[in-house]
Amino acid sequence: MYARVFQKSGQVTRFIITNADISGWEVREEQDSLVIRSARYTDWHRVERARMAFAIKARTLASAGWKES
Repeated sequence: MYARVFQKSGQVTRFIITNADISGWEVREEQDSLVIRSARYTDWHRVERARMAFAIKARTLASAGWKES
């Protein structure tokens, strides 16, 4: 549904939002193989806020030289 992946110097950061069927949406932030943040929301407005937070983090990574793949 939503996925952005950034890479720099062998490190990977992922921002992922997936549909979790009837239980809502799963929102995850991963760094390499570690899950930094994981939440399940049933309220779409919370998902939108999480996506906006991901967009801000993505801009920060891009300005620090990370490349989106």
